[in-house]
Amino acid sequence: MKHKMTVKNEKGSMMVLSVVLLFLLTILGMAALNTSSIESQIAGNELRHELAYYAAESASVYVACHPDLYGPDNTTAGVSHYFPNDTTPYAALTTHLPPARSIGVSQSFNGQVRYQRTSSPPRGSGCSVGKFKAHQYTMACNGYAPGNTAERIVVGFYRIGF
Repeated sequence: MKHKMTVKNEKGSMMVLSVVLLFLLTILGMAALNTSSIESQIAGNELRHELAYYAAESASVYVACHPDLYGPDNTTAGVSHYFPNDTTPYAALTTHLPPARSIGVSQSFNGQVRYQRTSSPPRGSGCSVGKFKAHQYTMACNGYAPGNTAERIVVGFYRIGF
């Protein structure tokens, strides 16, 4: 013989189950919201650092387009020429870093080119060792973006000359 056991007062059990399920879904939703907020902050930080990096890259292009920064006027070891420098005729800025040049609404750059030393031309450069010299420089390019974000690129290069 089988006896069926039933609870006679089942009213309200579905309500308790619904409230518990709603509570669990609310906790899950809050965790997802917190995660998406953190992901959004990470994406914003990454964007600002990319903007600053590309501003610093723009500074390196500025140096390439302004040979006065690494020309015959800049051959004293340890002396930096700062940029941006739009003096006409060229007059070296050697005492301080000038204000950053704006390259858009939210990006700017500045930096320095420092003469390092003279050496023989590198092998494979196509320049004869006794006739030409390799003038070695280091450029430090600073890029700035919103939120006080800054990136710095330091690159070494050389110029072949006499």
